[in-house]
Amino acid sequence: MSGNSHNRPAAIGKFLSLKLMLPIALLISVCVIAVAQYHQSITYFLRPLWDTPPKPFTRIPHYYAPNTSMAELCKLHGWRALSSPRRVFDAVLFNNELDILEIRYRELFPYVDKFVILEANATFTGIPKPLSFSQNLKRFTFARSKIVYDRLPISRLDPESRRQPFDVEASHRRALNALLRRSGIAAGDVLIMADADEIPSPETVQLLRWCDGVPPVMHLELENYMYSFEFPVDHSSWRATAHLFNERTGYRHSRQSDLILADAGWHCSFCFREIREFAFKMKAYSHADRVRRESFLDPARIQRVICSGDDLFDMLPEEYTFRDLFKKMGPIPSSASAVHLPSYLIKNADRFRFLLPGGCLRSE
Repeated sequence: MSGNSHNRPAAIGKFLSLKLMLPIALLISVCVIAVAQYHQSITYFLRPLWDTPPKPFTRIPHYYAPNTSMAELCKLHGWRALSSPRRVFDAVLFNNELDILEIRYRELFPYVDKFVILEANATFTGIPKPLSFSQNLKRFTFARSKIVYDRLPISRLDPESRRQPFDVEASHRRALNALLRRSGIAAGDVLIMADADEIPSPETVQLLRWCDGVPPVMHLELENYMYSFEFPVDHSSWRATAHLFNERTGYRHSRQSDLILADAGWHCSFCFREIREFAFKMKAYSHADRVRRESFLDPARIQRVICSGDDLFDMLPEEYTFRDLFKKMGPIPSSASAVHLPSYLIKNADRFRFLLPGGCLRSE
């Protein structure tokens, strides 16, 4: 009897321990599953704790007003006007952004001497794709005399390699360097390096053409838009650059200077006419690993996201402070303004209604 009374507290303690261990084990399991499933979101949310922001740019103020001479505009920037303009070369890697490319070329045609464009038969992730530019040359007949075009053949990627998409992207940029040398560019010419959807404004290109004293390398601060010009995000687009060409100039899409010209144009990401183009780019570009579920590619979901201003990849903003992170969480606020946009877009609004406020519905 005495033995049983001594064993009873031990048995109760063991039972209570097991009873406590079960929810703890369950909680740990849930946490492990959550971390595995939402690792990317957790990482982005905690980014202000583990990542350091890049060095801030030195912003060059940008002055412009209609009916102002180039001599006056150059002087406002602390430069002086040249007696004759520099030549301008515009170099892009092309994927499938036909509408945006047409707007770019129409907008810049009076100011650019050569449009240098490289197109591959596969994406950075190795997905075969048509040579869209080559197949739509008639659309660009107006600029044919200025276009320097080449194709880059790509074999299918090894699916086991995680780094290859970025390596393929680097090979594109090396091939574009070679094409630039064949284009006739010379020392002192202006070279604009950008993706097709990063469009410098005519006012920016005019400064580069006419002003003596512009930095030999500077970034272009572009207003960021998502899906169309209805959803302005911020002014954080900085990868486009303007160079005064020399023998060491190479095509890059990364930081090359501490200087950036303010309000220098527009960057319209995922600004496509058809749903299938959105899905293709989501699978095709270097960050295709962001498509974590097949449901992300559902046409109805993509259409819903385009009209609401949500994130296609269901990701948190990439910010370095919690203040900026919380500020940008949630849908992008829509804008009813179509002022200070590319003039060719406004003059051809009926053709490009999907890029303007109120035109979010896309065809499949």
